[in-house]
Amino acid sequence: MGGLGSGRPAGLGRGRVEFSRSLDVNRLQKTGCLSAGWSGGWQWTRDGEKVAWINLRAAADRLHLAYRVRIAGGEWQDVEEAVRIVRVPCRLGGARSYFICPGVVNGVACGRRVAKLHGPGRYFLCRHCYHLAHASQSEREWDRALRRANKIRQRLGGDPGMAAPFPKKPKGMWRRTYERLCEQAFEAEMLADEAFAISADRLLARIDNQKRKRRPWR
Repeated sequence: MGGLGSGRPAGLGRGRVEFSRSLDVNRLQKTGCLSAGWSGGWQWTRDGEKVAWINLRAAADRLHLAYRVRIAGGEWQDVEEAVRIVRVPCRLGGARSYFICPGVVNGVACGRRVAKLHGPGRYFLCRHCYHLAHASQSEREWDRALRRANKIRQRLGGDPGMAAPFPKKPKGMWRRTYERLCEQAFEAEMLADEAFAISADRLLARIDNQKRKRRPWR
């Protein structure tokens, strides 16, 4: 990869956002890592074990990154990257921080204002520069519907899955809020049932057509 993120990273294909290490500007803001003069480390863990780390140093309008990277099993390389930060005033006071993506793809500077930068390649860039997709983009219709329903079930303190009992109203929640969430969950589960049935019918129809095509003429 030449220059700061120039060109599409080789071998990445259409990767997934969820499978790449990322820097979240909101998490960094909450932990004080974006305060001018702050410096320290940031790490990623898996099952409680540290799997990667990076050194950070914050200035007034940018965040300096220093880390080591190895691409496609090659030699480890030291990388330093500076990412500009902008702070946008909120309507009700305060400000919201964003990264300005430093990527340059095919000679064109990205400059997108984003909340997350991802590091599947040599540099930390936005998901657009790396052509990353969200896992939900490849989900089937009933998967998306079930995910919505499960999210509501878990928000109410229950277990995911239509086989699990629907959770009772949590203490302190407004009755109308609970009823609205119940309705949303039931509608999502009904949609999942319908979408699955339609998909199953289409699959059976394709199998039946294939059997007919293979059937010898008499």
